[in-house]
Amino acid sequence: MGGGRGGNPRGADETLHLRVDALRADETMQLRAPAPPKEPTPAGGRADRRRGARSAGRKRSRSRLLGPYARRIAPYARRLKPVYPRPGRTGWRRWMPSWRQWIGGLLTSFGLLGAFLVTAYAMTDIPSDVNSYATQQDNVYFWSDGTPMARTGWVQRQAMPLEDIPQDVRWAVLAAENESFYSDPGISLKGISRALFRTVGAGDTEGGSTITQQYVKNVYLTQNQTVSRKFTEAMIALKLDNKMSKDEILEGYLNTSWFGRGTYGIQRAAQAYYGKDVDKLDVSEAAMLASLLKGAGLYDPTLGKANHARAVERWSWILDRMVKIGKLSKQERAGYTKFPEPLKTNPLYDTGEQSDYLVELAASYAKKAAHLTDKQFDLGGYQIYTTFDRKREKALTDAVAKAREEARDATPEAAQDGHYGAASVAADGRILAVYGGPDHRKQGYNESNATTVPAGTAFLPFVYAAGLEHGVHKTRSGSATPIGPDSVYDGDDAVPVTTPEGPYWDRSGKKVAAHNDGGKSYGKITLREALAKSVNTPFMQLGMDAGLDKVRDTAVAAGLLRSSMGPQVPALSLGTSTPSAIRMANGYATFAAGGNHTEPYSVVRITRNGAPVALNTPRPKRAVAARVAEQVTEALTDSFRTAHPDAAAGRSGVSGKAGGTEKDTAAWYVGTADSVSTAVVVYRIDLAESLEPLPLQGLAGPAHSVPYALWSAATGLG
Repeated sequence: MGGGRGGNPRGADETLHLRVDALRADETMQLRAPAPPKEPTPAGGRADRRRGARSAGRKRSRSRLLGPYARRIAPYARRLKPVYPRPGRTGWRRWMPSWRQWIGGLLTSFGLLGAFLVTAYAMTDIPSDVNSYATQQDNVYFWSDGTPMARTGWVQRQAMPLEDIPQDVRWAVLAAENESFYSDPGISLKGISRALFRTVGAGDTEGGSTITQQYVKNVYLTQNQTVSRKFTEAMIALKLDNKMSKDEILEGYLNTSWFGRGTYGIQRAAQAYYGKDVDKLDVSEAAMLASLLKGAGLYDPTLGKANHARAVERWSWILDRMVKIGKLSKQERAGYTKFPEPLKTNPLYDTGEQSDYLVELAASYAKKAAHLTDKQFDLGGYQIYTTFDRKREKALTDAVAKAREEARDATPEAAQDGHYGAASVAADGRILAVYGGPDHRKQGYNESNATTVPAGTAFLPFVYAAGLEHGVHKTRSGSATPIGPDSVYDGDDAVPVTTPEGPYWDRSGKKVAAHNDGGKSYGKITLREALAKSVNTPFMQLGMDAGLDKVRDTAVAAGLLRSSMGPQVPALSLGTSTPSAIRMANGYATFAAGGNHTEPYSVVRITRNGAPVALNTPRPKRAVAARVAEQVTEALTDSFRTAHPDAAAGRSGVSGKAGGTEKDTAAWYVGTADSVSTAVVVYRIDLAESLEPLPLQGLAGPAHSVPYALWSAATGLG
């Protein structure tokens, strides 16, 4: 070898020549290679050397643990590892995975999908807040005889317990929508797959959902047809099926499903299409309603010939399905060959006219007396049993409608601004009837509850009651002097009003004097006779003698609102206060009740889906002494007999009084018959301009005969 043993090292570009003598065939040549140099010890301190030693130890430990498994798995892994193009294959087969790779990929996919579904199920919670619109119900109002009066709310729905829904109705729905409901896990994989294909592929939005899924969609989710919504629906449905019983889910579904005609739930659907409650449906009718769940817009048979044909076909199919699943015998099926035609229109709609005024009063009272917030009440489900008497309401409404028509013929100019407020209130405070206006949709202003026009001389009984109850003061000091019906006052026209110190002067420096209708003078007259003949001057003076504060307090105790009371000046006694018709009737009812006053109320009972709701019903309170109430009633009886002797003949227990105002802006008649007090007022207001009353201009008829005519019609005396 060139260079010699002890020579200098060769350069990188020099060639090493090895000279070997020729070898014999049986000789062997051995080459000895020097051992590789040892790796240098890593620089650093003792801590670095210890960390390196520990790392090497861990690697050796993992190698010992995983080595056997790795050696076993390695051959299979090498086979699954794709090598492209595949050796030993020709053409397109060179690029196709092997069957082992196909199986491995499929198993991996299933494993990942399973892990994803388990994770999604675990992470999905049943929402704690339900869709308020889906659970919202309507409120039902009933007449005093228990018959339905009106239904209100954003939706028409009344929740029904499952036990109140007949088995035939339940199975008609299950046959139509989900016959395996009681055995499935809450979802249908076949249905979900079909729905996903239609949603993603074909753009079709048809279902493929079980009843549990549909219930989840109705109550917790939206109606959007998206893949994410479908997936969430399925996860919640699975959990709900484990949490709730099947009957609970079915009950919820039947009470939240859309049936068309503005109705949600099987109860309102039965009423809207057949005018009956759900427990009165037969199998044939139930099958027709079940067909609507596929789409009321397509299967309501009243919406066209095509709809009718579809409805008949599906109705027949549902009945056949009920036979197939053993819920209807062939003999029973044979009896249902005629399609059960539903009503042409929804009878549940009963709003816009007088019923709306009644509902307005009852709803306001119900919320106040039951301590319900607007939000609670608007969620619905309440059954409100009112005090309104159907017959009295019809009589009053018909009478006013007739008066309006006659006014349009007699005084067309005055009639266009005419208003008629009326109310009947029982002695125990029950509001039996009101007239609120011609149409609530056109005039939301309730004429029976308005405090816009003065009571006029219809207010005199309260002045009379104040004097009888509290006595009079002729001096500033000392106790009051009792008076009675036979106490005498000056009944002449233009008699100055006096105080213990002398005449009463107004702010303009003029003496205040009272005037009688037509300027008529009556001389000395008893208070009872003065009330019977509606003589004004004695009562203006009586109010001063008893004290205007006593007059005000007596009227309020009897039922008038303090906010409607006029200024505390002598004219207060002649009716400058502006009570509503309801409050005037209530005030007169206090006298009919022997001096006990009960606040007017319009609701006697409330339930929510059958469960009672606590209600604060007003209790009677003593307003005036029984003797005082009797004396006022006697004078009012004389008033009625004097003004209407023919109507009074042969009738007892009837009293009443007309009322007019100084500027002839309102005409009243208020009276009692058979322990029911009725107040009627006729007035004119141009609502487009202001709430200032206008002169009647003959609207109330000759000598203000119209209010009495309406009163007598409402009380059955006309």
